[in-house]
Amino acid sequence: MTAETNEVVLSTRDLRAVTAFAAACAETALRTFEADRPDDTRPREAIAAAWEFARGGKRGKPLRDTAAAALKAARATDTAAGREAAWAAMSAAAAAYLHPLAKPTQVKHILGAAAHAARAAELAAGDDRSVAAGHLERALRRATPAVVDVLGRFPRAPDGGGRVGELTRTLDTALRTPG
Repeated sequence: MTAETNEVVLSTRDLRAVTAFAAACAETALRTFEADRPDDTRPREAIAAAWEFARGGKRGKPLRDTAAAALKAARATDTAAGREAAWAAMSAAAAAYLHPLAKPTQVKHILGAAAHAARAAELAAGDDRSVAAGHLERALRRATPAVVDVLGRFPRAPDGGGRVGELTRTLDTALRTPG
C-alpha cells in the first residue's frame, strides 16, 4: 500500500491468481444454478471467461459482459440457491476487476465467489448452515499463497452483507490466521 494514495499495488499476476481462485470456487455452485435453469449458460460462460483471464487472456469488455450476464441470470432464477450460484459466477468474472484501493469492500472481489457458492450450497440443502463449513474449508485449500498475499494487502472484510457477508468474514479471518 502506498501511504499517500491508500492504493494497493496489484500486478496482472495478482489479478490472475485471485480470478483463478474465484473461478474454482464458483464452479462448485454451477450445478445448483443449472438445476434451476438448465438452458441458461450465462453463469457457466462467466466462469469460463474468468478462467480464460486467469490463464493469460485479456481483461476486457467480454469479461465484463459475462459478469453482467451472470447477474441477469441471477435475476431470472426461481430459487434463492440458484440466485446465489449465479452471483458466485458473476463474482468470479468480476474478480478480475479487483481495484487497487485499500478499502474493505474490495475483499468481496477476492472472496465473494466462495461466499456466494457456500450460501448456494446451504440453500440447496434446505438452508442447512452447517453445509457452508465444508465449502469454506475447500475454499481455504484452494487459496494459493498468492491469493493470501493479495488478501493481506487489504483491510479486513466489511461488516454487513447478511449471511454472505458473514461467510466472507469467516473465510477472510481463516485466510489471515497463520497455520
